[in-house]
Amino acid sequence: MTSVPQLPSGVDELLERVRAGLDRVGPRQAHGAAQGDGALLVDIRYAALRDRDGLIPGAVVVERNELEWRLDPTGSHRIPEATGHDLRVIVVCNEGYASSLAAASLRRLGLHRATDLVGGFQAWRAEGLPVTFEPGRPPTAPVPPTAH
Repeated sequence: MTSVPQLPSGVDELLERVRAGLDRVGPRQAHGAAQGDGALLVDIRYAALRDRDGLIPGAVVVERNELEWRLDPTGSHRIPEATGHDLRVIVVCNEGYASSLAAASLRRLGLHRATDLVGGFQAWRAEGLPVTFEPGRPPTAPVPPTAH
């Protein structure tokens, strides 16, 4: 008789299980890791959010639906920054939910140091960390962080 693995009862339980396996980082820790430790920040937010709120300087933008193909160091569609399975990747979404699931997917791909940013881009911005905008686009007023 084959045993069936226990499935999560919903997305909240799935998120809890996934996060238990990640060494999640806060905004200042992510900033320091990118500046001094060579971590790769990967922004998976969709274009409208990037246009509205700005970009993290130095972060690589990879749409979520392309993430595994672009970050697989052995894949033919990888980005130049995808240098190996030891690469420390910090995934950034808008509020820190989708990034947890994305980081778990990267870990299953062999990127064992992949993690995500607690609170996402909104937490980064709330900490007053650097944000850039496309040339000609004025900065927008900060959006208050949401309660989690």
